[in-house]
Amino acid sequence: MNILVINAGSSSLKYQLIDMKTEGVVAKGLCERIGIAGSVLKHKGKGGEEVVVSAPMPDHGAAIQLVLDALTDKNHGVIKSMKEIGAVGHRVVHSAEDFDKSVLIDDKVLAVCEKNAELAPLHVPANITGIRACKKVMPDTPMVAVFDTAFHSTMPPKAYLYAVPYEAYTDLKVRRYGFHGTSHMFVAREAAAYLKKPIEKLKLVTCHLGNGSSITAVDGGKSVDTSMGFTPLEGVPMGTRSGDIDAAVIEYLMNKTGMTIAETINYLNKKSGVLGVSGVGSDFRDLAAAEKEGNRRAILALDLFAYRVKKYIGAYAAAMNGLDCVVFTAGVGENDAAMRQRIMDGTDFLGVDFDKEANKNFTRGVIFELSKKGSRVKVLIVPTNEELVIARETKNLV
Repeated sequence: MNILVINAGSSSLKYQLIDMKTEGVVAKGLCERIGIAGSVLKHKGKGGEEVVVSAPMPDHGAAIQLVLDALTDKNHGVIKSMKEIGAVGHRVVHSAEDFDKSVLIDDKVLAVCEKNAELAPLHVPANITGIRACKKVMPDTPMVAVFDTAFHSTMPPKAYLYAVPYEAYTDLKVRRYGFHGTSHMFVAREAAAYLKKPIEKLKLVTCHLGNGSSITAVDGGKSVDTSMGFTPLEGVPMGTRSGDIDAAVIEYLMNKTGMTIAETINYLNKKSGVLGVSGVGSDFRDLAAAEKEGNRRAILALDLFAYRVKKYIGAYAAAMNGLDCVVFTAGVGENDAAMRQRIMDGTDFLGVDFDKEANKNFTRGVIFELSKKGSRVKVLIVPTNEELVIARETKNLV
């Protein structure tokens, strides 16, 4: 079975066609500038060469049609017709409390997703648009919604509730939801398989570190706590997001600067994090280059990020009453040896015997162990693959 995985944004659409017999990527691509002048499709099919198609994409429906045309093209396509696509898996950012697992999409599911769009207004409306566009072009093909938040639905109330009047939860659904769930679920399972131990018997801290970052406590294969909260703004500092902050700072900033609430939230989401602290940028590679030049604010931003991640690892080890493995994944987690070193320095009290040489000489793109042979707590790099999770969930349901 071939499964098409769709990740629709407000003006973009990422896709992969995955052959579930081998779980290999047959083709993938990106539609950019949907609804904007200069829209373009970048497609990789036969031979892995990129084909660029400049064509009008007034909406997501037009983008989906271009994707299907590229997949079935005589020259660079990989299938003969749309009939070779057995199902479509859609990434949907937010499930609220309505879904605790992936579901087949029907009108009722779409209606619930539309109701929950206010909880993730930058993402869910685009996800829904992508689903509707696919259903219009492929009306007879089964489709599945895979939610970023679903993996965290196993958190207990003591972990997901905020200490505000209880009615804020019961009436307005204000609570911690968590995100990056497909990534945390995937790397936790992959780590257990690598360690050759049942995931039900493991206590893991998974660190999804990139421009957006989150840490999750995985006890027995279930998420029991996670750093992102009601929105992806909470948690560790990120590329441009502040992470944890005293809520009263918002009022103070508004009074001092004259910013509106929307401008202040944008300030915390788009102008803060390591970008705001360093003044250099949000890309950790740029910060590393600035560190070599002695830029004090860049060094401070890197130290601050590592310190906050380390605090979460320690807190989650305490919350689970133990720790078997720390897992690094995503862009920074998988590729930034210096940042991993910063984070793991001083964690020997947890039972970690970190291998600094292995960390420096790691192999990219594979599961790689960063702890010494006798280390009680293992440290691993596990490359994430959210698209494969979506494809697997889709296959299981279809």
